[in-house]
Order: sequence, then structure tokens, then C-alpha cells
Amino acid sequence: MSDESVQHLVQAPLGDPDPPASGRRTVELGPAEAMRLLGGVSLGRIVFTQQALPAIRPVNHVVVDGDIIVRTHQGAALAVYLQDSSPPGVVVAYEADVIDPDTHTGWSVVATGYARLVTDPTELDHYQERLQPWVDQVMDHAVRIHPEVITGIRLTT
Repeated sequence: MSDESVQHLVQAPLGDPDPPASGRRTVELGPAEAMRLLGGVSLGRIVFTQQALPAIRPVNHVVVDGDIIVRTHQGAALAVYLQDSSPPGVVVAYEADVIDPDTHTGWSVVATGYARLVTDPTELDHYQERLQPWVDQVMDHAVRIHPEVITGIRLTT
């Protein structure tokens, strides 16, 4: 992207401004409530390092025994990143939210912890049955994220 293109994007009008925030507030969520909300949705974003820079990928997930499980495929940036990791794994962040676009209310949860590839064949088979890919692609790997820090907020009126 050229400097001229970037400048055009920076100066582009944003359209209608957001409605006033009066009456809206954020309420911090405890870890248990944050994980309960995370377990109630199936889409999130995993944040990891790719070539020393942050990378973000949308993925579907399930929460199992307090861990977050996602599927990926051989050759994916996330799988490559985790391939050579040793215990306890590599640090990642996982974010999911439900925000109403009209009222700007809802919640957002971030879980930060260690990710590692699932290598046990029985466990991998179980997750392949339980977590269906959203794309028409073979997802032959599963990743377990063990959260160490769980934060969340509820946006409310």
C-alpha cells in the first residue's frame, strides 16, 4: 500500500459518529463469569507471534475443563508457530465478544495463557468430532490454550 493510499484512508470520513456514551459503563467480570461467557459463544480470535509481529486469526472454539480448544491445519501459521514448542507451550491471547452494534452494549473477554498442539490421538479425535471447521478445509490439528490470566468487561447502560 502506498503512502498516498494510507493518507487517503486516514483522512476518509468516518460517517455518522457514535451515539453519546452517556449512561454506558463498563463492569469488570470475574474469571468464572468471563469463562462462562466465553463458553457460550463459538467464535473468537487467537493472537500469537508470527515473524516477531502480532498475528490475529478468527477461529471457532470450545471450552473444555477450563481450557480453550481450537482446530487448525498443517502448515497454518498457528500450527507452524506451535510445532516446535516445548512445555508449557507458547504464550497466546484469545479474545471473544458479543457487542450489539446499535446499543454498543455486550461483553468482551480476553484469556492469556499457554497454547500447545494436542498430540494424543484419542483426544485429537474427540475434538475433531466436537469442533467442526467453518471452512471447507482439512483441520487435522487441535490447539489447547490453558488460560493463566482471564479478564473481561461487560458494557452496560
